[in-house]
Amino acid sequence: MKSGYIILIVFISFFLWACGPIRIPLPEPVEFHPGDELFSRAEKMFQQKDYGNALKFYDKYLARFPDGYLAAEALMKKGLIHTALGKNDESHAIYNRLIAEYPSSPVALNARVEILVTFFNQGNYNQVIRRAADVKEETFFKVHILKTYSLVGDSYMAIGFPAKALNYYLMAYTKTEKQEKEEITLKIESAAQAVDPAIIISLLTRFKNELPVEYFIYRMGLSKAEWKKYEDAVGLLSEFIKRFPGNENVPPAKKLIQDINEKFTFKHNTLGCLLPLSGPYTIYGNKILKCIEMALAQFNSQNNRSTIKLIVKDTESDPEKAVQAVYELSEERVGAIIGPVTTHEVAALGAQEKRIPIITLGQKENIAKMGDYVFRNFITPKMQVEAIVSYAIEVLGISRFAILYPDDKYGTTFMGLFRDEVEAYQGEVVSAEPYTPDQTDFAEPIKKLRQAQIELSEHPQGKIENSDHKPAEAAVDFEAVFIPDGPTTSGLIIPQLAFYDVVGVHLFGTNLWHSDRLIQMAKPFVQGAIMADGFFAGSHSKKVKDFVEMFEKTFHDKPEFLEAVAYDTAIMLFNLVSRNDIQSRSEIKNKIMNLQDFQGVTGITSFDNSGNAHKELYLLQIQGNKFIELENNS
Repeated sequence: MKSGYIILIVFISFFLWACGPIRIPLPEPVEFHPGDELFSRAEKMFQQKDYGNALKFYDKYLARFPDGYLAAEALMKKGLIHTALGKNDESHAIYNRLIAEYPSSPVALNARVEILVTFFNQGNYNQVIRRAADVKEETFFKVHILKTYSLVGDSYMAIGFPAKALNYYLMAYTKTEKQEKEEITLKIESAAQAVDPAIIISLLTRFKNELPVEYFIYRMGLSKAEWKKYEDAVGLLSEFIKRFPGNENVPPAKKLIQDINEKFTFKHNTLGCLLPLSGPYTIYGNKILKCIEMALAQFNSQNNRSTIKLIVKDTESDPEKAVQAVYELSEERVGAIIGPVTTHEVAALGAQEKRIPIITLGQKENIAKMGDYVFRNFITPKMQVEAIVSYAIEVLGISRFAILYPDDKYGTTFMGLFRDEVEAYQGEVVSAEPYTPDQTDFAEPIKKLRQAQIELSEHPQGKIENSDHKPAEAAVDFEAVFIPDGPTTSGLIIPQLAFYDVVGVHLFGTNLWHSDRLIQMAKPFVQGAIMADGFFAGSHSKKVKDFVEMFEKTFHDKPEFLEAVAYDTAIMLFNLVSRNDIQSRSEIKNKIMNLQDFQGVTGITSFDNSGNAHKELYLLQIQGNKFIELENNS
């Protein structure tokens, strides 16, 4: 043993000698910094969440070694401690100091991300979204990008934009390591609960090279089903089966779709109806119900499909009862809802929550913006103005207009829309004069309309005379007057226009002018006056004639617009809920949204992507004692 050891030593000596003298490198001795122990104690207390003492030692380190190699890290830990203690303002200040004093330190990147955390903790979600743009992928580490995308997603969720949140969560997923995937997947599924399946598919398609798309479509379909959003679940699972027919999860997906269709999707041939059958608007609710029931009887008698069932709920014009009625109709698994005529907002929100297509009947503004399942079928001020202005300019050749309007919401709305529409046609509103809603003498606003003022004090009869002592026509600088008011007030204004020599001009009004009262009050002065309306019982259309005949035979009365639009809406929905090829409410929703040129008694109707109906209105003119329908050749 000993001789062998000696031989080895000799061999090594010979080898070293043979190769010449060399220097064998040894490990560099580790230099011990005097602040390391202090920092180490602070770190130990930080790990133990003894934040008070940790702060003291970090402060001592920074005071004694402001240029120490761990100074940036000490500031970072102070910021994290203040964040943990809920002192976000202090954290924010510390992070800004760190970035300013140590801009090249890798820790400064952490600080930029942690600033976003402080904004989020303070509920300043828009600031998180704005400042996140500073975190560039090319300059930050993957962990920073992941946390930033996740924070932005959380912020969008907090302010009610789940689709945008989902987009950022998916972006975050592309940056995750294996251990982080579960947490971000839960966020993805949570955001997806409130997102339409079409948007989910669109977002996933964007990341098809970076994400396990088939896994996510399937998981989101299951998640929607767990949250009882069955229409969405069927949509996603069906898309999954179509795109990935060979996936091992196709059989369970098909089974789940079958179970949902049997138990949870809408009942074919079943329609819900929300109306105020008691309370302050009973008269309107009962009028509409009668007309819907008439449409139901007609539809059931003329179609070979199964009989339509109508489930009617009384809202009593009470918001709470309207919401409860929507939930009850959801339990009844109706395919869609018609109504209401009041309490639109709460009913619409309830229907959107339950994913039930609802077509409201009313002028309530922005109602269709409450969700993609919410629609409105009614005549609007914008429709009326568009019909009048296009006819006036394109058919009658008018280019200069005046407006007399009541100084209330109705009047100012129509005035603004009319002015904008005229200007869009390159026409001109030369004057627009308001009056108070309770006014009866309109001398002042009428005189202000005129370009040449009439000196009534010099002419007791209110007219200027020429040299032959005959009344002279006072020139006006416009060709038409638009008066957006009811028949009673308009019936007072129009004769006064003639009295103050505003003659030889065209008169235009809203659908409120479609009233016999206007003719009774101002017959000689309203001849030729024109208005737009959503329904005209005297129309030459065969469809309208048949409807009016059926209505009069059933109710011994003439129908008005409210009954007519309820009839049209009912026929639309009867056709959809009775179709065997439509299997889900989302399909009904899509059919309504894509409905084009529906030939109804309220004119040709289509729906746009915002859920609002577009109608080709009737243009009516007063001739003698009646209204006649004009051909709109614009």
